[in-house]
Amino acid sequence: MSEIKLGIIGGGQLGSMLSDAARKLDVKTVIYCDDLDAPAKNFCDEFIYGKYDEKEKINEFIDKVDVTTYEFENIPFETLNEINKKKPVFPKPSINRIIQHRLAEKDFVNKLNIRTTQYAAIDKKSDLDSLRDLLPGILKTTTMGYDGKGQYAIKEVEKVDTLNIDFSKGYILEKLVKLKKEISVIITRFRNNDYEIYEPIENIHEDQILKYSSIPANISENIFNQSRNWAISIAEELKFVGTLCVEFFIDRNENLYVNEIAPRVHNSGHLTINAYNVSQFENHIRAVCSLEKVSLKKLSNAKMVNLIGSQIEQYRNSNSLGDNEFFFDYLKKEVKDKRKMGHLTILIK
Repeated sequence: MSEIKLGIIGGGQLGSMLSDAARKLDVKTVIYCDDLDAPAKNFCDEFIYGKYDEKEKINEFIDKVDVTTYEFENIPFETLNEINKKKPVFPKPSINRIIQHRLAEKDFVNKLNIRTTQYAAIDKKSDLDSLRDLLPGILKTTTMGYDGKGQYAIKEVEKVDTLNIDFSKGYILEKLVKLKKEISVIITRFRNNDYEIYEPIENIHEDQILKYSSIPANISENIFNQSRNWAISIAEELKFVGTLCVEFFIDRNENLYVNEIAPRVHNSGHLTINAYNVSQFENHIRAVCSLEKVSLKKLSNAKMVNLIGSQIEQYRNSNSLGDNEFFFDYLKKEVKDKRKMGHLTILIK
């Protein structure tokens, strides 16, 4: 079989880990990114710098790859669609178009008879007046935004003016769940009813940024099974190819809700690198490149800690990791507050 050249759009830590996983499978990676200092430069075989709507550069990228994937959602649909006309893109651009728009995503999930929190479209400030039953709630931009960006907690309509919200953008208002716990399920789908699925992962956020992920999740058998079944239903309905993450809320009455879908490998699944025989990244490469599927085997319980901002420094200068601890440095040049700089995985026997 001739060597596969995989194109990856986006050069952050997920692109880095995808490139690292690809190397083990003898798959060559070409990263396309609009950040000249993207950390994935340190892990890929070839790096192309260009804007995501720069046709000449995109065509150069297309000529160098056999198949394309992406590490984040907020890539112009037109760009992915143009690439897909010449070389296959996985997951399909039409899937990304649904999931990068929060209203379309919620509508899609509800049509599968899968529960989400109550929500409504917000086009202007006055729309909130008739939606007081959704308060307290979270107002989110319908597109873009991650790690808490573009999100506003609203308890009362009368306090909205203090938040300086730009209502020229489209928003969705989501009713707050009386939250007990957050979990995620990561699934890699290869083709119809052919997939590998990881056990649910328990997540803890700080300042709206994922801080800790662990397996096993402290959840009931019912939630364990329901979350996996819903993730399978979503992946099948989308005819997804690759690794997908479904994030869930569990409320105080043990009701499960889909919060968001990430059409890609996910931060909460970093622990799969050490806790399983096949990581979420390797599985994604195998799926999008039509390589052999390997049955998943859990090797260990585990906890992952995101290293945010300056927290990375003590690990960069330390040689005192235990035998069950694994440190990952994303090699980002600039240390910033609220920026994910690396992570630590601890295996728990």
